[in-house]
Amino acid sequence: MTPPSTHSGRLGSRHRLDAAVDALTAGRVGSRQRLTRAGTGGWHAESMVLPDLDVARVQRWCAARVPEHARHQVRVECELAVRHLTIVERRAPWHEEFGPEWTSLPIARLRYTTATMVWTLCWRDRNLRFHAYDVLPPSPRVEDLLTEIDRDPTGIFWG
Repeated sequence: MTPPSTHSGRLGSRHRLDAAVDALTAGRVGSRQRLTRAGTGGWHAESMVLPDLDVARVQRWCAARVPEHARHQVRVECELAVRHLTIVERRAPWHEEFGPEWTSLPIARLRYTTATMVWTLCWRDRNLRFHAYDVLPPSPRVEDLLTEIDRDPTGIFWG
């Protein structure tokens, strides 16, 4: 038999998860928010801290990376999170055996620090973990990071 404290903990987790799903489906979480766990074990909507103009710049940069005629095979896109953007390369399915889903490979992560209002560039290792790219210092201009990814002097982003 399960002890009451463990059982009630499971029920509490289930109720918190149900509340999170309800908030999403009821539209109480906006497009510039995401659900995160509160310190008390509940859920709350956390607002995006990324500057809108910088997000638009990165999205425009991603779209310009691949010519229109090749976008049915490969795309460069930007995934948004609360405090960072991840630039990913997406490739069309190339073999029926692997299904109809596009594959996705992270290229770089751009972290934003609200307190200092600077962007930090991070590179991805073979285990899909991100590390600070120490060749370029953090910058208040996201364009500086995009230029460095374009240049790729170390071959760490595009190979």
